[in-house]
Amino acid sequence: MWTYFLRRTLIAIPTLIAISFVIFALLSLAPGDPMAQFATNPEVPPEVRENMRRSLGLDQPWPVRYWKWLVLLPQGDWGWSFAARKPVLDFIGERMPQTLAVVGVSYFLSVLIAIPIGVYTAARPRTWLSYLVSVLSMAGISLPTFLSGTVFLLIFSVMLRDTPFGLPMIYDTQLKVKDWGSFVLQIRQSAMPIMVLALFTAGSMTRFVRSSMLENLPMDYVRTARAKGLGERVVIMKHALRNSLIPVVTLVAIGIPTIFAGAIITEQIFRVNGIGELLITSINRSDTPVVMGIVFIFAIMVVFSSLIADIVYGLLDPRIKFS
Repeated sequence: MWTYFLRRTLIAIPTLIAISFVIFALLSLAPGDPMAQFATNPEVPPEVRENMRRSLGLDQPWPVRYWKWLVLLPQGDWGWSFAARKPVLDFIGERMPQTLAVVGVSYFLSVLIAIPIGVYTAARPRTWLSYLVSVLSMAGISLPTFLSGTVFLLIFSVMLRDTPFGLPMIYDTQLKVKDWGSFVLQIRQSAMPIMVLALFTAGSMTRFVRSSMLENLPMDYVRTARAKGLGERVVIMKHALRNSLIPVVTLVAIGIPTIFAGAIITEQIFRVNGIGELLITSINRSDTPVVMGIVFIFAIMVVFSSLIADIVYGLLDPRIKFS
């Protein structure tokens, strides 16, 4: 397995280099000038703007700038933010905890909810609970996060504002958890963005788990297990679920970067000062080093999520060989 992991990692390196080249080229050739904010400022003379452009390396062709960025990348130098005047990696690191507090918890809850509900509704497909879950999961998939986020704001921050169920409309990024009271405030302000992302992710994941279980339950090995006299719980949990989780692993692994991308809109709605909000702000400012850093992080997530999924395949199904 370690040989397989090392070989796939070595393959991932040129893949990431190719992805970074395409991203850098697109960002460099896209319209927009980081110095545009100074162009209309009469207090900034043209020679000062040219000196700033030269100090930032913008006077060089983009292939030269890409090569310098690629050489410094393994050293932890991802460039400097044009707007914030600080290292890109430090800038992203300041925002990452806010995103993880929302995205990480929501994704964990989605998996925690989707797998048991999907298994239960597949084992009892013609019950009222199964039909209800199908309707709710379809609603979760169909509703985009900007719509469900707006609905949540209207319900919990406007209609229920003066009740115990009222929740803060804007996420306070300056809040520090120091005691029980601040911990409760953190939970209250994180509740809506977490629910919005969890509703969207759990909907598709529940339907996928249920569909995978329904395909495996009529299989011969399941009937054989029942014929041996094994209990229904053992048949479902030990035999059917293990084989059903193999395709689910793909969805869970690939869904990690997907939900980070979905958090971009959610962070805008609830004013969460995370990497999604940073990405939108950096695009508006033509702060290409920050945009490059965030998009490259998403690319790393996609590549290594696929690698993790392949490894878990072999752990779940011994028939799959690491060769």
